[in-house]
Amino acid sequence: MSKSPVVTIDNHPGRSAQTIGIARILGTDETLIHEPSVGVVGTKGDSQCYMGVMSKVDAIHESLKKRIGRGEGQLPYRLVQPEYTIATSDGIRNGTREMRYSLIGREVTNDALSEHLSATGLLGTIAVVACDKPPVGALAALLEHNEPSIIMSDGAIHPGTDPETGEKLDIVSAYQVAGNPDAEYRHRIACHACPGYGSCGGIFTYNTMQTFIGVVGMQPLHMVAPPSDDPRRVKEFPEQLVSYLANMIAKGIKPRDIVSRDSIRNAMIVSLAIGGSTNVTLHAPEIARAAGFADFWKEVMTPAEFNYLSQYIVPVLTDARPYGKYSMVDIDAVGGVQVIVRELMDAGLINGDVLTCTGETLAEQIKRLETKPADGRVVYTVAKPYKPTGGLRVLGGNLSPEFSAILKLAGVEGGLEDNRFRGTARVFEGERGLLQALDQHPEKFQNHDMVIVRYDGPVGAPGMPEMLDPTSRITTLCRERNIVVGLMTDARFSGGSVGLVIGHVGPEAALGGAIGLIEDGDEIIADLNLNELNCTQLQDPAIYAKRKAAWEKVVADNGGIHPSCGEADTRLLHRARTSAVPATRGAGLHPSREVWVRNQREATRSGFVPKNTHRPEANKAF
Repeated sequence: MSKSPVVTIDNHPGRSAQTIGIARILGTDETLIHEPSVGVVGTKGDSQCYMGVMSKVDAIHESLKKRIGRGEGQLPYRLVQPEYTIATSDGIRNGTREMRYSLIGREVTNDALSEHLSATGLLGTIAVVACDKPPVGALAALLEHNEPSIIMSDGAIHPGTDPETGEKLDIVSAYQVAGNPDAEYRHRIACHACPGYGSCGGIFTYNTMQTFIGVVGMQPLHMVAPPSDDPRRVKEFPEQLVSYLANMIAKGIKPRDIVSRDSIRNAMIVSLAIGGSTNVTLHAPEIARAAGFADFWKEVMTPAEFNYLSQYIVPVLTDARPYGKYSMVDIDAVGGVQVIVRELMDAGLINGDVLTCTGETLAEQIKRLETKPADGRVVYTVAKPYKPTGGLRVLGGNLSPEFSAILKLAGVEGGLEDNRFRGTARVFEGERGLLQALDQHPEKFQNHDMVIVRYDGPVGAPGMPEMLDPTSRITTLCRERNIVVGLMTDARFSGGSVGLVIGHVGPEAALGGAIGLIEDGDEIIADLNLNELNCTQLQDPAIYAKRKAAWEKVVADNGGIHPSCGEADTRLLHRARTSAVPATRGAGLHPSREVWVRNQREATRSGFVPKNTHRPEANKAF
C-alpha cells in the first residue's frame, strides 16, 4: 500500500478521554492507548449459522487481552472491543422477496468492516466468520485495509437424522420435501434437519468459501473443517490465532502478500476438486478485486483455462453433499481439508510455495500439520477420484457471450446425452411465478423442459437472489417422475442446489441480455463439448432484431426499466439497482457500475503451471 491506514490516538484530551475509559473497562494498560490498535471482529445474522460466533469472538478477545502489555513476549498495542457485522439468513429467506438482500449482505459486511478497520485504523485483526456472504465481505475488507489480519471459520453444523428412517438430513433435505403432500412428514424433516448450531455442513457455499479462504492463505487450514461446537474453537484455536497474528505483525506480513494470483488460482482449483458452489465464480472475482486485481477472468484465470482444468485436469475428490453422502464434519474426521490440499499438491495441481497467514508456505503448513493421506471413502485420491472431471463449468454461446453462465456439473443427475442437453423453453418472469407453478401445477412440467427464470439478476431483482427453493422442488419432481427438467436464470443458486441448473446467465434480462428475448417453446441447447449455451431461434438475426426492438419499446414505455423487474423499495435495493456490476465482475455494488479497485496491481505470473501427474497427456499451459 502506498499509505498506511493505521491510526493512533494522539494526546488531545478529547480524543484520549474515551480511549482511557475503554482501557479501564477492558482492563488493559492505559499507557497503550497511543499505540496502534488490534481487535477481533465477527459476523452476525438471524440463523443458526451465526449462533456460535460470539463465543469464539469472546475467547479470541480474551486470548488477545492476555497478550497485551509491555512485557517480554507481549503485544504493546491498544486493544479495542469486539465489533460485529449483520446479514440476512440464506436458509430462512430462500424463496422469499427478502432473499434479494443475501448477496447484498456481502457488500454490507464489506462496508461495515471497512468503516471499523479504517476509522479505528486497526494494525491487526482477527475475524470470525459464518454463513455464506459475510466471510467474503470480511475478506474483501481485510484485503482493502491490508494490515496484518487472519480469519477463522465459525464452523459447520452437524447433519440431522430422520428419527424414523435414520437418513442423514440437512437444510437442503427440508427444501426438497416442500412439495410433499404429507404435512406431518414435512414437519418431521423440518424439526430434525438442523440440530445444534453452525453453518450449512455440506459442500455448499459456506464450506466452498471457507475452503477457498483457507487455501488462499487467510485461514489456517486445520481451522476450516471442525464443526462449530468443536471445543478446539474456543480452547485451542484462539491462542494459536493470536500467535499467528503477532507473527504477521512482527514480520510485516499483510493480506496482499498472501492473496496473490497463484494463491487465488490454487483456491479455485480446490473449489473445482470439492465440487464447490457456483457462487465461487461470483466471490473469486470480488476477492481478486479486493486484492488489487481488477478482472479475475482476464488477469487470474481465463474462462478457457477454467474449463480446460475442469474438463481434463482437476477431478472431484469428495463424496460430499449435496451431490454425495458426507458433510464437512466427516471431512474433519478423516483429516480435514488439508487432506484434499495435500492430494492436489502432490499431484502437481496447486502451487505449494505461496505464503499463508501462519507465516509458512502452503506446503510447509501441510507438512507441519502431519496431514493424513486420503481415506478413499470421504476424500478420494487424484489417481482414483470420486468423479473424473471438476465440478464446475462456465458456458459461452449466444445466451452468455462473456462466459458468465455457470453450471455445477458435479450436481447434474441426468439429462446430458453425449454431453448435450436439448430442451424446450418455459419462461417465468421472476422466481415467484415459478414457485406458484410448482405449488399449484407440478404435473405440467414435462421431460426436457428448460425453465427460464429472468429479471432476478443483480440489477433486475435487484440483488441476485439464490434459488434453493425452486431447484429443490424441481429436483424432487424429477426424481419422483424420472424426468429431467433444466433451469437457467440470470440469478444464482444455493451451493445446495443440484440438477441441471445454470445460473449467472448474462448480460441479465434487466440490461437487455438475450435471456430476456427467449419465448416459450424456443429450443435451448447446453453443449458441454463446446461449453456453450444457445437459444436456436436467437441465432437468426431477423428474429433477434425483432424481439430486441419489442423489448426496447416495452422498456421505453415503462420509463427506462422493464416492468418485470422487481421493486427497489429500500435505499439499499435502489443502490443495487443503480450500481450492481455483472456477475463476471463479482456482482458487487460500485458507483456508476465502474468496478473500484484500491491500489490496483499487476497479476504477476510465477511460472507455476497446474498439472496432473496422473494425466500427463492432458497437461497444458495457458
